[in-house]
Amino acid sequence: MKNWYKLFIASIGLFCTVHTWAQTITGNVKDKTTGEPLFSVTVLIEGTTRGAVTDFEGNFTLEADTVPPFNLQITYLGYETQTIPVTQANIGQPINVKLAQSTVLTEIVEVTDIRITEKQKESPLTVESMGISAIKETPAANFYEGLGQLKGVDLTSASIGFKVINTRGFNSTSPVRSLQIIDGVDNQAPGLNFSLGNFLGASELDVQKVDLIVGASSAFYGPNAFNGVISMTTKDPFMHKGLSVSLKGGERALFEGAVRWAQPFKNKADREFFAYKLNFFYLRANDWEARNIAPVEGTQESFGNPGGHDAVNRYGDETLFSATSNQEIFRFPGLRNWYRTGYMEEDIVDYNTENIKANIALHFRTKKEVEFIVSSNFGNGTTVYQGDNRYSLKNILFFQNRFEIRKENKFFVRLYATHENAGDSYDAVFTAIKLQDAVKSDNDWSTAYRNYWANNIVNQVKSLEGYPPDPSIGQPFNLDQANAIIEANYDSILAWHIESRMSADSNRLVPGTPEFDSLLNSITSKEVYAEGGTKFYDKSALYHAQAEYKFTPTWLDITLGGNFRLYTPNSRGTIFKDTAGITITNYEFGFYLGFEKRLAEDKVKINATARLDKNQNFPVLVSPAASIVYTPTKDHILRFSFSAAIRNPTLQDQYLYYNVGRAILIGNLDGFDSLVTIESLREVYGGQAIDYSKLDYFDVDPVVPEKVRTLEAGYRTTLFNKVYVDMGYYFSFYKDFIGYNLGAVAPKNYITDSTFIIDQSEIQPYRVASNATSRVTTQGFSIGINYFFYKYLSLNGNYSWNVLNKEGADDPLIPAFNTPAHKFNIGIAGKDIVFKAGKAGLKDWGFNVNCKWVQSFVFEGSPQFTGRVPSFWLLDAQINKVVPKIYTTFKLGASNLLNYEHIEVYGGPVIGRMIYGSITFEFNKI
Repeated sequence: MKNWYKLFIASIGLFCTVHTWAQTITGNVKDKTTGEPLFSVTVLIEGTTRGAVTDFEGNFTLEADTVPPFNLQITYLGYETQTIPVTQANIGQPINVKLAQSTVLTEIVEVTDIRITEKQKESPLTVESMGISAIKETPAANFYEGLGQLKGVDLTSASIGFKVINTRGFNSTSPVRSLQIIDGVDNQAPGLNFSLGNFLGASELDVQKVDLIVGASSAFYGPNAFNGVISMTTKDPFMHKGLSVSLKGGERALFEGAVRWAQPFKNKADREFFAYKLNFFYLRANDWEARNIAPVEGTQESFGNPGGHDAVNRYGDETLFSATSNQEIFRFPGLRNWYRTGYMEEDIVDYNTENIKANIALHFRTKKEVEFIVSSNFGNGTTVYQGDNRYSLKNILFFQNRFEIRKENKFFVRLYATHENAGDSYDAVFTAIKLQDAVKSDNDWSTAYRNYWANNIVNQVKSLEGYPPDPSIGQPFNLDQANAIIEANYDSILAWHIESRMSADSNRLVPGTPEFDSLLNSITSKEVYAEGGTKFYDKSALYHAQAEYKFTPTWLDITLGGNFRLYTPNSRGTIFKDTAGITITNYEFGFYLGFEKRLAEDKVKINATARLDKNQNFPVLVSPAASIVYTPTKDHILRFSFSAAIRNPTLQDQYLYYNVGRAILIGNLDGFDSLVTIESLREVYGGQAIDYSKLDYFDVDPVVPEKVRTLEAGYRTTLFNKVYVDMGYYFSFYKDFIGYNLGAVAPKNYITDSTFIIDQSEIQPYRVASNATSRVTTQGFSIGINYFFYKYLSLNGNYSWNVLNKEGADDPLIPAFNTPAHKFNIGIAGKDIVFKAGKAGLKDWGFNVNCKWVQSFVFEGSPQFTGRVPSFWLLDAQINKVVPKIYTTFKLGASNLLNYEHIEVYGGPVIGRMIYGSITFEFNKI
């Protein structure tokens, strides 16, 4: 390894000393109409990755080692792209460019296949994009949240620190059906197998562009690009150089700070051969609270039950105790159903969200435009995550290292490794159960409750006016009359239940007291199973290698690539089945081949791709894709495509073994035999006489990968030189959805060869990963319209419709669609506003206002977190002022400006208003 390192350094030194032609090109870019300098314009040597961006005064400096003649490409959002020829005659002279404003901002929504080229708009994949300007001008509190304003995008807030992006249905707080990549690197947490939003992602100061690829994309991005891909591209330190600093503050004690520094270096030939960048980001805030005390939908008792109910965000109150048989109603009049007290989520989790992200990247360039990149990312923080339960991700750590060799539009070889450390993370629901059990078991608590009622309350109930007397011999008890009197005396019954609860809770630990805090810390600091606590141990890792090469003969473009990935989960039995010396590893690999052909004078483009994937536990699977793009004129593009995707079962689907208290959640590589249905158990033990012949046994087949096939048609057009329209329709076919079966293992104790008994205390419930047998289909339509008027203003709107078709939708193993049928955004924006009235006027102002509406829908998660999300609408707004002389942008904005409190996921937090202000300083003169 040391010799390799020395060889690498020596190679870099050789590149530094190679003498090559080099020339410094300088220039200035201004608005053609106003004459104002334009900031952050991209100046690129056509056909290469060498370029620069303009400063606040519109100036740029570019090191060119290409022998003239060549072209400079000048691009800026909202302006027509301009190509400037550079020849021997004008080399060395300042290049002054005046850009004309575009009648249509085609970069707001563009169609891009980033595996082939960023510049092509006719692509088999539809991409919703945010460029540098859109990121800066989003009216949301951060750019990641602003993605929810794009067409067809569902944004779910599980907490301030954890936001989930999804498209085309089957939304989940565990977004295993979406892939998130940063500079081509998968950003998933190795143990969870999905990304934690941008909590462990890139700093906003370093993000150049975000592309949201909508729909099935395995052929291009590999397994798990099932419903979509979030692709972030960070800023190149050769082009985006200098110092950037951002400070943001707002409601809920929000503070956010970020610093970026990038610097290139020249060799003896005066050519930029090396550049590095440093990023640091820090966030803290008081998180949104999950405080829903309404009954979990589908549970037996409503909000007004005197004996309590199972509340959504109160944990430990899930068990129902009952005295509802005729005999018990007579013995314990008025008692009926009661629940344990439980603890609110705010008593259990840490709502002090913190997030630290850091990055260092080293870039080396050769004279042949080959680039070497060494990059390292670090993430750390505390937030709340929602899955089967609610979890406190506390002091979680995330490390990612990358080495890459690439030549733009020709080839790349990419190696990276990701390591995670769960830190002090724990299960909030299981913690509440442990807190109660440490003081008193459910059985002891219920007995104390019932005994107090029998000894102190029964006679008071019987003394209520009109309550029927105890039955005499031969005279039945008047149950209807008794129930009527109990209902008429609700206040008294409620007061007596409170007394019984206080008696049963006599030694209950009160949140906020030293005794409670001590026990809480003890439980959450001990690992699950081995130590009897609720803390996770997770030091899982993944290792990934990928390579791609593009062949470009004159008659056809060919892309060939492949990848290999190794997972090494390590949970010491707290999550996976890696106990008693068992070590788990899981590998997968794949190859893809793509062809692209242009016909009819480039009006028709045909694209076909096929991908083969193999996971060590599953057979080879094929993901094909094909498309035809027809461009009759530059303003009209039609697209027809077929795409496919697979989703390998996650590590949890394969190897999970996690006890949540009420059941054991288990992965299913080998199948599971002789489970008893929960319904038949209830029937056997809920009847007047136990009849074991009613037990219903079943087997579960081993879990296999999911598959999806999608047909899509799209149309994009420009109307009247002012209106840009982008619309599309899709129809998807899904097979082998990964869900789970509920059942129990009921050991038999035989009395004779044909007779047995079952001890209820030995019955163990399981939730087993499995596949649905039904096939389901979904369909949807979306349209986005952008109307540009005057010089600086645009009116923007989009609408999306997504539905799960009825066929197969009743299969209990089909994961919930969790997507509103209808949603829309409408907004107005202005940038670089200049308004003069005599000697007074406005200059360099901008604003953005967006209104979003989401229709009510049922969110199906775990039994604790399944229910309806009401319709909601939001108003986001921001206003900004650029001061070029001090290289600074001031911004004042608000997410949910009118403070419309709402939830975006059932069981999640109540989201309110977030007013914020920010100052961003960008100085690129170095």
